[in-house]
Amino acid sequence: MIALLDYGSGNIRSVEKALRMVGAEVRLITRPEGMKDARAIVLPGVGAFDDCLSAMRRQDLIAGVAGFIASGRPFLGICVGYQALFERSEEFNSCAAGLKIFPGKVVRFADQAGLKVPQIGWNRIDIVQPQCPLYRGIQSGSHVYFVHSFFPKPADSSIVATTTDYGAPFASSVWKDNVYATQFHPEKSQQIGLRLLRNFVELAR
Repeated sequence: MIALLDYGSGNIRSVEKALRMVGAEVRLITRPEGMKDARAIVLPGVGAFDDCLSAMRRQDLIAGVAGFIASGRPFLGICVGYQALFERSEEFNSCAAGLKIFPGKVVRFADQAGLKVPQIGWNRIDIVQPQCPLYRGIQSGSHVYFVHSFFPKPADSSIVATTTDYGAPFASSVWKDNVYATQFHPEKSQQIGLRLLRNFVELAR
């Protein structure tokens, strides 16, 4: 069973549908007790950093996620669920603390002539860590779907799994041990996204 964390504002239904398409048994989880028998967790995200973390705190999910990650079971963060893994965000003068799984902060794309913010649409990923299990069977240069104005800047460059260029290169996904996270939306990235999610589901078997 894969626990899909429902904190009230994530892109729940699309992610749930995509996971089921690749053969996962999915359960929506709103409380930490639901994580106990999960083989993997997915934290989706649409919206603001503070909203995500505040909702998770109200539902007592913060400590539950930290404990789950410490157990060594696979964890996947998507979009804001990726950003939440870091220490803090500059979004809207954010005051919410992140999960602090990784050192670093979430920043906005720099203003540049001709650069539209938010980034909405397809862009390529360049795979930095080809050994990352998420990217098995996926070629570097594949295109995936993004919707975001902010992105994490990891303090530890060794965790960067892919980079994407949007005005400048940024870490479009990370991987360390059992923790995987993407700034792009696999559930909206057609066959490439489904392959990535299938690879994640296989990690939980």
